[in-house]
Amino acid sequence: MSPAPIKRRRSTRFLLLASWGVVLAAPALSATDTLVEPETVVVDRSLPKDRLDSQLLAARRYDTFWTSGDEALARAALAPGFIDRTLPSGRPQGVAGPLAASKAFHAAVPDLHCTVEQMIVAGDRVVAHLHFTGHFTGQFKGMHGKGQAIDFIATDIYRIAEGRIAENWHLEDNLTFLQQIGALAK
Repeated sequence: MSPAPIKRRRSTRFLLLASWGVVLAAPALSATDTLVEPETVVVDRSLPKDRLDSQLLAARRYDTFWTSGDEALARAALAPGFIDRTLPSGRPQGVAGPLAASKAFHAAVPDLHCTVEQMIVAGDRVVAHLHFTGHFTGQFKGMHGKGQAIDFIATDIYRIAEGRIAENWHLEDNLTFLQQIGALAK
């Protein structure tokens, strides 16, 4: 079957999967542990419900981590043997890599916000199209922010195993980010 787009209701308790005609219970969340809701979700309808739910949960935890900087969310989303398949120079491999990247990014853009414009779930993969916004008011590689608006996109491809992200391939629009903070000419 081909994937079908699904618009998600803004609810922390339930997802309406219109193309399936069923309501799936989302994992219960505490009042302080809300996860990002993708604007659009496209799913492989052949996936078992429990597998779909666990893949969505891992991806949503990880994507929420980029907004919050909450290491517990990253550790819950990422497998202990997590591998970054597009590891940037100087970033440690494994779970330590995203933790370091988030810390540096939040130091530069304290009001960082990540929205998930779309999420595609097929087989053992989740593709997330992310949109980052905020203001460069902190520090980044010796530069001091002056409140410049930050607005760029990224795409991640997660391989999920046993309900956690085992591998990630990612592409960020770093050129736009560097131009916005004044590190490169436009």
